[in-house]
Amino acid sequence: MGDSIIYNLRSGKPNKPLNFLTGFAGLLVPDILFRAALSRQLDSIGKRTDKEYILSRTDYYIKTDRPFRLPEKDSLEKSRSWIHYIGSIGDYRRRMFHTAYYLDQHDVTRWFPKKLRWSFCPGDVYFTPDVPTVVKSRLLAGDNSNSVVLKLDKLRHFMFVHDPVPFRDKKDMAVFRGKIRQSRVRTKFLEMFFRHPLFDCGVVGRNEGCPEEWMTAKKTIRGHLDYKFIMALEGNDVASNLKWVMSSNSLAVMTRPTCETWFMEGRLIPGYHYVEVRDDFSDMEEKLSYYIAHPEEAEEIIRHAHEYVRQFQDPVRERLISLAVMDRYFRLSGQL
Repeated sequence: MGDSIIYNLRSGKPNKPLNFLTGFAGLLVPDILFRAALSRQLDSIGKRTDKEYILSRTDYYIKTDRPFRLPEKDSLEKSRSWIHYIGSIGDYRRRMFHTAYYLDQHDVTRWFPKKLRWSFCPGDVYFTPDVPTVVKSRLLAGDNSNSVVLKLDKLRHFMFVHDPVPFRDKKDMAVFRGKIRQSRVRTKFLEMFFRHPLFDCGVVGRNEGCPEEWMTAKKTIRGHLDYKFIMALEGNDVASNLKWVMSSNSLAVMTRPTCETWFMEGRLIPGYHYVEVRDDFSDMEEKLSYYIAHPEEAEEIIRHAHEYVRQFQDPVRERLISLAVMDRYFRLSGQL
């Protein structure tokens, strides 16, 4: 089911071609101008009133505090949904992986000398690398200190919405549109609730082996916002819609996250920022019915979700945190 022109114009998602054009135009600015300003940017953190907050988030994204050595040999390993590159930041090329990841990493690495080396694993990463590695997503279980989180695939993951419809005026239903992506969670959900009266759900895109009856047309973000509940179910790693759902006046409904990104999903509190349901969805109907009957409690969760989202909406601070993460990475690796 290919995306129609009408859907692309009305989806509510950012315009990818326009954003890529802007990104490529930014490449025309010489990197030397950014490298010359790096020290000034990092020094400015110490003068800010939110210094401790910036350092706290830096510590969260790069958990290791021990010096380490990267493998001396450059390498490039490719998988279906990710690559693993070890080499200098100046030698990383757009053709190696998706354009969005190239532009996003360049927004940060252009501030540093091109000769600096890193371990970089863009894509949907659901494992912890053997050496400290820059990733978009990391596991929440176990020792994940080798996964250094950077703000990547921003266009897809970091979009927010303005929702004018109050929670009480929305449909008493939950909505889900997404790909299966070999996701046990999504498959289980659809097996239980496809055609259930409390749910409007279906699979979009190419059929990846699911029952044909599950396939349905895509729904715009505006269409999602008609519902009191929006499912945010993990696919290959995190649920990419969680950020915009939490900025809406609908409740995000999901199982306990197993992965996290720059959004710090590991800091989300169930029943405070989102509605948590069991992994087997056995309490799903009970939870939805409860918040339909207690809209004041739903609205309190939505207020907390909006507060959580706001911390990611200061572009200057977001840039400083990214620079602080990479500066610490290069220093711990003995290169600065």
